[in-house]
Amino acid sequence: MKKGFLMLAAVAAMVFTSCKENAADKVNAENEKEVAERDANTSGAPAMKFEEDMHDFGTINEGDVVEHTFTFENTGDAPLVVSNAKGSCGCTVPTWSKEPIAPGEKGEMVVKFNSNGKPNNQMKTVRITANTESGQETIKIKAFVTPKAGGAATGNPVNNTAVQPGHEGHNH
Repeated sequence: MKKGFLMLAAVAAMVFTSCKENAADKVNAENEKEVAERDANTSGAPAMKFEEDMHDFGTINEGDVVEHTFTFENTGDAPLVVSNAKGSCGCTVPTWSKEPIAPGEKGEMVVKFNSNGKPNNQMKTVRITANTESGQETIKIKAFVTPKAGGAATGNPVNNTAVQPGHEGHNH
């Protein structure tokens, strides 16, 4: 095992040190000029500003499927493109428009939460991947999910109203 590791390390060292081509020599001057022009024409990046970044559903019943529409505006200087959005668990599903959102325009992201099997306090996050400066934005939902009847231990399993033989006048 030790010999195999040393052999692998030696091969890796040879591969990394054997490249003698300079990456700067490969840069095409024409491409460099094109990139400079493109960057000069771009005055800024898109920015995603939400009206609210957290929504509280309040108290809901276990098994309810609720949804909320988050509204946001592109406050940047370039078209905003949301490439992905993912909930922190499978019970939280976001949907959004795949079209670019122009500067100054508004967009929406709908977040559905399925509370089945999720009793008590819940806080879920949706991580959004977009072409903003940071590359990622976050919104959150929360709710208190009232457990289904019988889902958790409820009440007292002992029947205190029945009088046991020999205990007339009082119950145990």
